[in-house]
Amino acid sequence: MIMGIDHGYYAIKTRHFSFPAGVTAYTHEPYTLKNTLQIGGKYYVCGTGRQPILRDKTVNDNYYILTLAAIAMELRFRNLPAECSATLAAGLPLARYGRDKKPFTEYLLRNGQPVTFLFEGERYKVKIESVKLFPQGYSAIALHPELVKDEPSVLLIDIGGWTVDLMRLDNNVPNAATCRSLELGMIRCMDEIQEQVRRDTGLSVTDAQVERILAGKPCSMDKDARRLIQNQGRLYTERLISAAMEAGFDLRTLPVILMGGGAATVMRNVSERDGLCQAFLLGDDKVNAEGFERILEQMSGREAAR
Repeated sequence: MIMGIDHGYYAIKTRHFSFPAGVTAYTHEPYTLKNTLQIGGKYYVCGTGRQPILRDKTVNDNYYILTLAAIAMELRFRNLPAECSATLAAGLPLARYGRDKKPFTEYLLRNGQPVTFLFEGERYKVKIESVKLFPQGYSAIALHPELVKDEPSVLLIDIGGWTVDLMRLDNNVPNAATCRSLELGMIRCMDEIQEQVRRDTGLSVTDAQVERILAGKPCSMDKDARRLIQNQGRLYTERLISAAMEAGFDLRTLPVILMGGGAATVMRNVSERDGLCQAFLLGDDKVNAEGFERILEQMSGREAAR
């Protein structure tokens, strides 16, 4: 079985699921087994808010626990056996691909030994046979080649939880020398919005409320706080466009593909006065995971054909 997983700072994404990259550990059974993984005598509730930012995702077992939870969800959704072998298709930013590839592969592989765990009370036994890593962002183009057709150069902006990864494609090929990773992701946007609301109104708003208002959806809230959040969404977009220009990308001449969890927020706040050449939105935050999976399936098919 091939399974694509996008290990984001803000959320874990598979082909069919997206849930917050938070883990809360318990030594005793929690009040509900919903989203709870049991392994090594401990209980881990997955998807509970967000964990502290880890520049190195391999320093603890949180992302491994989240990976097992993601596998269990996909096995259940695909109606596959709870005991199986899997090949993981995952990703890294191209700017850190060479440096992080080996340690992240070893972190997920765990020597290829079967692991037994319970998820929501159901027993699973999974052997991760191999891990294949691909560049984030570029993998999504495998699903949407029409976006780069007839364009000699395109800028891909992947707006994640902690980082915004920039990559220029020339004639559909990533230009590695142009890759940049900026610490301007949606977590920073959310934190700054919440701090501004507290400073100006004295109110404390939740991540979920901010996300809903940035998405243009209804939410019961003080109108001044709502207006502040909307204004901050625009300021974040201006800051991101400015950072991309400072990184050497002229957005007046380069078509832009926006993707990742924060792409819809930025696209909603882009205006004519920004002078962008053209902007396309890949609004599904699961597109990276699906792209990883699709590429590995194609590679496996070609190898089988030989």
